[in-house]
Amino acid sequence: MSVVFWTVLLVLCLIFSVFFWRTYINPYSFKVKALFGTIKYPDGKVRGIDVSHYQGEIDWDKLRNASLQGSPVSFVFVKATEGVDILDENFNQNFHYVRRNDIIRGAYHFFSTKSSAEKQARFFCKMVQLEENDLPPVLDVESIGSYSQKDLQKEVLTWLRIVEKHYGVTPILYTSYKFKNKFLSSPEFDRFPYWIAHYYVRELQYKGGWTFWQHTDAGKVDGVKGFVDVNMFNGTYEDLMSLTIGAQTQDDEFVVR
Repeated sequence: MSVVFWTVLLVLCLIFSVFFWRTYINPYSFKVKALFGTIKYPDGKVRGIDVSHYQGEIDWDKLRNASLQGSPVSFVFVKATEGVDILDENFNQNFHYVRRNDIIRGAYHFFSTKSSAEKQARFFCKMVQLEENDLPPVLDVESIGSYSQKDLQKEVLTWLRIVEKHYGVTPILYTSYKFKNKFLSSPEFDRFPYWIAHYYVRELQYKGGWTFWQHTDAGKVDGVKGFVDVNMFNGTYEDLMSLTIGAQTQDDEFVVR
C-alpha cells in the first residue's frame, strides 16, 4: 500500500479519536452537553446550587440576581460539617449570606465512615443553628467504607434520627442513584426526602420519590467562580417553602412525588 493511503488512514484515525474523546470521554465536553440542552426538565423550574469552601469567595450581589437557564437561584445548600471535627471553613460566611440575600438555605453534613454516626450527629447539631424558613438538615452519604451494608444502614439511620429529634423536622438524605439502590434501598429510608445525585442523563427519571435532583457538577452561575453543583426541586416554589422549618412539624411527613 502507498504512503498516501497510510497517511490518509492516520489522519482519519486522528479525527475519529478527537471526536470520540470530545463526545464520549472528555468530562468537560460531556458536562457542558449535559448542562446545556440534553436534559428534559420536569414542569416547574425551581432551581438551586450547593456550595462549600471549594467554590472560594462567592460574589453574593451577583448570585442574588443570577439565573440558571432562565430560572432564579431559589435555594442554596451549604456544606457545614464532616465527620466529628471538621467545620467547612466557609460555612458560617456562606450560610449567613444566603439568608441575607433572601435565598432559601440549607446545611449538609458529609458522612464519614471512620467515626460513629452518633458523634457525627451531635457535632452537626452543635455547629449548625437552623432557623425558621431554613430547609431541613441534610446527610450526604457517598461511601460504605469498611462497613457491611447492614451496619452502614444502621449508622445512617442513627444520624438521621438524632438530627430529626434535635431539629424537629425530617432530614433529607443525599446520595447517588447507584449508591442508594445498592446500599440504602430498604423501606426505612423511604420516609426521608431524597436528594438524588445523578449526572449527565437526558431525562430526570427515577422509579421512586425524589425531592431534589443534583443533575450536574459542572454548572456555571454568576457570582461563583468555576463549576458548581446545580439542582432542581421537584415541585413549585410554594412546595419548597412548605418543606422548610416552621412549615412542617416533627409529626409531619413531606410527601415526595
